[in-house]
Amino acid sequence: MIDRKSKIENIKGEIPMADNTRRERDLILAPNEHAYILDETKGNIVNYVGPHKTSLANTDQPVVFNATTKRFERCNLEQAIQPFGIAPEGWYVMLKNPAKDGKPPTPGTANSLPPLDIGKKVNIPGPVSFAPWPGQMIRVIQGHHLRSNQYLIVRVYDEDGAKANWGKAVIKKAIISDPQATPIELDIKPEDAAQELTMGKLLVIKGTGVSFYIPPTGIEVVPDKTGRYIQDAVTLERLEYCTLLDESGNKRYIIGPDVVFPEPTETFVEKNGLRKFRAIELNEISGLYVKVIAPYSEDGKEYKIGEELFITGKDQMIYFPRPEHAIIRYSDKEVNYAVAIPAGEARYVLNRTTGQITLKRGPCMFLPDPRKEVIARRVIEPKLIELWFPGNTEALEYNQRLMSLIRKEKGEFVMDDDVRQMYQEESKVAKLASGKRTEGEFVGDAFNRKQSFSQPRTITLDTKYEGAVGINVWTGYAVLVISKLGERKVVVGPQTYLLEYDETLHVTELSTGTPKAETRLFKTVYLRVLNNKISDIVTAETRDLCEVNILVSYRVNFDGDPIKWFNVENYVKFLTDHMRSRLRHEIRQHGIETFYMNAIRIVRDTVLGIPTETSKRPGAFFEENNMRIYDVEVLSVDIENESISNLLVDAQHTTVQQTLEISAERKKLEVIQQKEDIKQQISKAEALTQVLATSLQTEQVNQQSTLNMARLNAEFQIKNKDLDNKLSDQKTLDAIHISELDRKQKSNDLELTYEQQRLNQRIQELKSHVEAIVNKAGAISPQLISALQAFSDKALAEKMAQSMSPLAIMGGKSIADVFSQLVKGTILEQVLDKQEN
Repeated sequence: MIDRKSKIENIKGEIPMADNTRRERDLILAPNEHAYILDETKGNIVNYVGPHKTSLANTDQPVVFNATTKRFERCNLEQAIQPFGIAPEGWYVMLKNPAKDGKPPTPGTANSLPPLDIGKKVNIPGPVSFAPWPGQMIRVIQGHHLRSNQYLIVRVYDEDGAKANWGKAVIKKAIISDPQATPIELDIKPEDAAQELTMGKLLVIKGTGVSFYIPPTGIEVVPDKTGRYIQDAVTLERLEYCTLLDESGNKRYIIGPDVVFPEPTETFVEKNGLRKFRAIELNEISGLYVKVIAPYSEDGKEYKIGEELFITGKDQMIYFPRPEHAIIRYSDKEVNYAVAIPAGEARYVLNRTTGQITLKRGPCMFLPDPRKEVIARRVIEPKLIELWFPGNTEALEYNQRLMSLIRKEKGEFVMDDDVRQMYQEESKVAKLASGKRTEGEFVGDAFNRKQSFSQPRTITLDTKYEGAVGINVWTGYAVLVISKLGERKVVVGPQTYLLEYDETLHVTELSTGTPKAETRLFKTVYLRVLNNKISDIVTAETRDLCEVNILVSYRVNFDGDPIKWFNVENYVKFLTDHMRSRLRHEIRQHGIETFYMNAIRIVRDTVLGIPTETSKRPGAFFEENNMRIYDVEVLSVDIENESISNLLVDAQHTTVQQTLEISAERKKLEVIQQKEDIKQQISKAEALTQVLATSLQTEQVNQQSTLNMARLNAEFQIKNKDLDNKLSDQKTLDAIHISELDRKQKSNDLELTYEQQRLNQRIQELKSHVEAIVNKAGAISPQLISALQAFSDKALAEKMAQSMSPLAIMGGKSIADVFSQLVKGTILEQVLDKQEN
């Protein structure tokens, strides 16, 4: 079986077989098919419409019509077979170059080409099916179904056809209750079509009034840029608006809620692919900079072209654009926001009309009026940065960036917005380099769910370099502020001073080194006004031409009017030169030995003055700059001549040694004196204690005597009373006493009688006992009696001595005297006399 490719090759001149050739020349058309055949002998094109079969002659050539080039192109037979143009229900056919009689080719026959209206175009609504004539172009288009927020733009391409066929359009009205949604073309009645429909006129078919539309002949639907016929209207919510731009250049702003259909000559203004935008929200710390581009009046006030307005939240909380306004942007920023100025800081504000720069101090939220106010930043030269902020490399780098920005912009001032834009561009470049998403990549509704809790809203203020230049003056320091107008102001610390834009700090050059010299100068803007310390070496000659070097340290304060403090450019050199002159003069009056011994006193008296009994040293005061030396320290005194120095040192050593010896003796004397003083104090204390004790005893005796006298007086009084009582009772007492005496006499007599009887009885017993003893003693020899008597006498004497020793001590006599006196008149007296003899 021979395929289609082989057939085409045979047609192009290859040597075909006889059967294939006959089969290629047979044209067989099914229903809804047609083919164009060119008679090469006459140039006529015949339209064969199926169902049909015919055999083609050798001079018959199949062709197709190219709608782009508007030419008939030769092809093979299969390519020449084309389908009918079929438009079902709800579709329509746009036919170009219709037949003058309006009839299509007859099916099942060969149709010769009738006269055509070349350049004409008709719309044929479906359902319809026909074969086009050669040279005709057809396009089957679906009918246009519209929603309430969609619309069509139609154009009159044939004025006569539109007028004649206006009422033949296929239109299905939308079921809606709002009469205002009726489309414009529905109001054009057929009788009014002659006046309304003109060539090229554009009409809008709105979905609010028409739900389905097929245009009549003379009317075509205009597609958008993407080729779509149906276009979407803009649905606006509250606080939304859209902008319509007319072909005339005028703009129209529509505020929601609304469904916006443009006029035929209008288009939606888009930005970043969006056609609707949010209204601009304003508050008391934000505003819009607006220029009037068309005159208008509002609230009884006339606004002229070119007038500039600054609309803040105080005037209008929600701003919708209007045709008479054009927003003036700086660095793509529409809304101007206030700047937070904390306490102790400020901003430089440039007046655009006068050129004056003022200082706006905090704390406040400052919203500059862009019509006349611009926040500026001050650029400080690198040399001044090193003086004002020593060691602050960050401030130096920041000001270098500002200087590069000035060179780039070729201006005189650095605006705050320019600096912010520079930082934003750098941040944007950094984000792109890191591959992070930038803002604006996604536009639409979204839910962003965080993985942590939502923290309270916070604001971070970093105003380190955004505000005015602030100078922190420390305690004990001062700076001189000079303006370009020549005004001078001294700022004494501790405080922070904000410099005006035209103000700078006075630079002071100070001598350095020891001794102070002008070869090395130290530049600074800070003056130490309290407890300043300046050291120097003074070289001088004594009266005997010995050169000495004195290392001194001055303590300096600045008093009085601060404006005079900066009158002397190099106050260090000024002070040291003056003090050197005074010290040299004074040292010249003393010999080396005297000066060396009294160097500190001489220097302090010369510099500070001599103190009085009622006042301290006055110090050295300089009227030129109100500088006062309130103290001086002599750190060292050096003699240039080494031999003299050694002699003085040796003499000093000798003196010190002698002084130490004297000091030791003095200390010894002091120790002895202190010891004796202590002994005297002890004796005095003891005597005083005795006196006090005696006085206390005397007082006690006096008190006891007084007490005894009181007792005696009381007893005497009691006795007197008793005697008085007894005297009054004497008679009774006498009787009682006599009775008592009688009783006692009788009792004593009785006792005496009893005792006499007992005594008589005892005497009888003794007598009996003595007689017995005598009888026993008669049996004892005289020698034994003498020995026993001697032994008993001796023992008795010892016992008597022991017993009478306390009596002898108390009487101040010997024991023998006491004993002799006791035994006097007894037998023992004789024994004692024998012992003494």
